[in-house]
Amino acid sequence: MAIESSAAGPERSSRGKIVMLVDNGVNGDSRVQKEARSAAEAGWDVVLLGKSPTKKNQRWQLGEAQVRLLHVPTPMHRRRHEYRRPGLRSPLAYPPGPLAEYRKQRVKAWRAELNVRGVEARRDKSALGAARLLPPRLLAKALSKWVHLRAGRTEALAQRRKNMDSPLDRFTTAFWLRTMGDRAWRRLDPALWDFELAYGKVIDRLEPDLIHANDFRMLGVAARAKLRAEAKGRSVKLLWDVHEFLPGIKPWSPHPRWHIAQCGHEREYAKYADAVTTVSSTLAEMLVERHGLKALPKVVLNAPDAEISPEQAAEPVPDLRELCGIGPDVPLAVYSGAAAPQRGLDIMVEALPQLPGTHVAFVVLRTNSAYMQELRERAAELGVSERLHILPYVPHYQVVPFLSAANVGVIPIHHWPNHEIALITKFFEYSHARLPFVVSDVRTMGEMVARTGQGEVFTAEDVSDYVRAVKSVLADPAKYRAVYENQGLLENWTWEAQAEVLDGVYSALVEGSRTRMGRSDTQVMA
Repeated sequence: MAIESSAAGPERSSRGKIVMLVDNGVNGDSRVQKEARSAAEAGWDVVLLGKSPTKKNQRWQLGEAQVRLLHVPTPMHRRRHEYRRPGLRSPLAYPPGPLAEYRKQRVKAWRAELNVRGVEARRDKSALGAARLLPPRLLAKALSKWVHLRAGRTEALAQRRKNMDSPLDRFTTAFWLRTMGDRAWRRLDPALWDFELAYGKVIDRLEPDLIHANDFRMLGVAARAKLRAEAKGRSVKLLWDVHEFLPGIKPWSPHPRWHIAQCGHEREYAKYADAVTTVSSTLAEMLVERHGLKALPKVVLNAPDAEISPEQAAEPVPDLRELCGIGPDVPLAVYSGAAAPQRGLDIMVEALPQLPGTHVAFVVLRTNSAYMQELRERAAELGVSERLHILPYVPHYQVVPFLSAANVGVIPIHHWPNHEIALITKFFEYSHARLPFVVSDVRTMGEMVARTGQGEVFTAEDVSDYVRAVKSVLADPAKYRAVYENQGLLENWTWEAQAEVLDGVYSALVEGSRTRMGRSDTQVMA
């Protein structure tokens, strides 16, 4: 989950150059880290481009792969209409920008100044001085009301422009979709250009043989780089790695145009992919149907490493129970991964009063996010704060041994189309940690757990049923752990097996690439 730094190794022969693209800071994205590292170990020259969390570019090594985080300015995250003067839509509103806040502060400062002068006049016992202040104080009071009225109209207009739910807004959205089709994202969410402007020239300078685009926002960046290279007479292959079914996700932004724009952007550029990989066979079939792909995408699961390098093995693994401040006999339910309302973490907090003595650990990227703070506050209201522990990510190669100290691995996600179609990363991590599962009844994971007997399935968002499932697992954990002794259950759920699939896709795309090189010395994980 966390970044790994090491010095670059000596130069070596390469099977070809791969530029991988991701729209995050790499740290916390175990899939892209493993993709980059394993491809470099297989003999490819790998550069992984991501988005810097600061205003400065960053660079480090991930094994033999080079990671570069680029500063991505975001002036286009505000749509053009948000910069326009209010006009007839709100005649009293101030123009967009800092003017409204400046006027509010300026009138407050004037009134503060008049108050001080009034105090001084009373201190000097000057009735004339106090009388002289009366007109400007009345004027300042009236002006304050006027400024606050205009500032209120300004804020209301800004909110309406963000919500875009008026009949006129719906008409303009429909107009651009009708006249521009899939290309309408340029009007509906021009912020997608910010990635292009930050990544495009860097990709061109690297002159890759293959571009590996992770998910939907990087697809357009990769496709345009491919087209520019072809215009200069260079052949560049594009691999599109689809992590989620875009129409089925809960939109990352509440803006009504965001999801429409992303879907159009994906449809426009999907045709330029020379190959597609994804996370489940169900999603592979859905992509063929949605985009008319000529071949069924290869499935590459985000499974844990079965082997790690000696350097990684030498790093001490944090003790989950020690970080929680609890002993070995205390029941501990863990959730590890992305934290958002649709992930359903609130049910684990709500259930604590009905699970005396049980503790809950959330292992998340941002321990102080607004969502985590909400859960802390709710735990305090329920009187269970001492049994809730919010911990940061550990490196992806330590996740399995780190989580293995828990009694239960929980996946409480809600019913969204995208949640129904794949075994997600934490499913494999919990499995290799040999944790009994408590999983909501989303289709693919619920069916798998019911079939293998790895744990209990509960009705999503049902606290009582969740409590039942946890109590069942804690009553007889050995029964659920015994499932992992079955021959072959975990064999294919390893990154090494998935890396072979991915390397086969690379080799088929890049003409003249040699066979996969051997791995460096590794240590098998227990």
